[in-house]
Amino acid sequence: MKKVIAWVLLLIFLGSHSYADVLQGHAEKVEQYEQRLQQELFTGKVENLERKDVINMTVSQVLDSSINIEGDEFFAEVTDEVKGDKGVILPKGTIAHGKITQTVDPKRLGRSGWIELDFDYLITPDGREIPIEGKMSTKLHPVAEASKIVAQDVGYTLAGGAVGGFLALNWLGLEAAIASQGYTLAGGAAVGGAIGLGMALIRKGHDVLIAPGDQIRVKINTTVPLPVYKEEALKQHEMFYPGLDIQISDIKHEADPFGEVNTITLTVMISNMSDKTFSGLDMALVNDYNSVFRPSIFGDTKLMFKQVRPGDKFAGRVSFAVDNINRSFWLTFYDRRKGTALAKISLDNAYRNVSNKTKKKNQKIKKKKTNFKKEEDLFDVQ
Repeated sequence: MKKVIAWVLLLIFLGSHSYADVLQGHAEKVEQYEQRLQQELFTGKVENLERKDVINMTVSQVLDSSINIEGDEFFAEVTDEVKGDKGVILPKGTIAHGKITQTVDPKRLGRSGWIELDFDYLITPDGREIPIEGKMSTKLHPVAEASKIVAQDVGYTLAGGAVGGFLALNWLGLEAAIASQGYTLAGGAAVGGAIGLGMALIRKGHDVLIAPGDQIRVKINTTVPLPVYKEEALKQHEMFYPGLDIQISDIKHEADPFGEVNTITLTVMISNMSDKTFSGLDMALVNDYNSVFRPSIFGDTKLMFKQVRPGDKFAGRVSFAVDNINRSFWLTFYDRRKGTALAKISLDNAYRNVSNKTKKKNQKIKKKKTNFKKEEDLFDVQ
């Protein structure tokens, strides 16, 4: 009996050691993989995400001050990579987690509602979770808010005055206005002004709506050390067709004729030494959700109807109206017969070589787009 027990204990001992060896070997492989991944992604240098840094993001879902409540969670996506002196420390596409910490309803005197957002961590494309403290608020500075309300209310009062004067002229006639040396017009304007002032006093501000595509600017409240990415590690995948050389030299963000900042205009150079003929109708912008956007008639159409035959070289511009200019896009060329993609050129890759002057203009026009004002629904019956 003792021999049997001894053999059992020996087998358990040997089995436990072999299992431990398997675990140890697995841990070593994981560690080696992580080390290789670190070497492929990062330069080995470290920079700080500073308190002064501001990160441009866009939310992944609609945030509405009339619907959302304090404590609601949401996610946002970094739309512009954050650079330090040594390179990129936060790539485009980094996901941010946040919560709504305060919502305030719109009030009388034209005071709009506002939302305050807090951010607590980031998830990078390589899977790292980085704790941060960041804030963003749509609340105006008290001075700016007051001046905005005054400007709006003056507009109401002037509009009321103009309407009052017009009504006096129609009711009493031009002769009465001349006979009274303009007092009828002045009286009408005074009545209209009083109506306008009354409208200003009872007017309620707007609710806040932050939608995907709106740029939000998040202020960092902590200093976070981050590794610097290798430039090659951040490049998007591309697809090339033999003999077709496509260079994107400029990328501009523009407003359409209706004032919406939804147009991307590319300056491209095409050298077609392939066996295919292409035109602007054979190309499109495709985003990271596989949505396809054809050339826009509201932008530059120089390349839109141009035939680029085998042996041709061409330089020109082409515009695309998209749903969200902050997404990642690929300029895609299709086989017109089969409808399959032949070449895909990443706009993110090309944007790194765009001039700083263009980048500043793009940032400026994106800021103009964001007022976070929720428009009233004309079909909403109270």
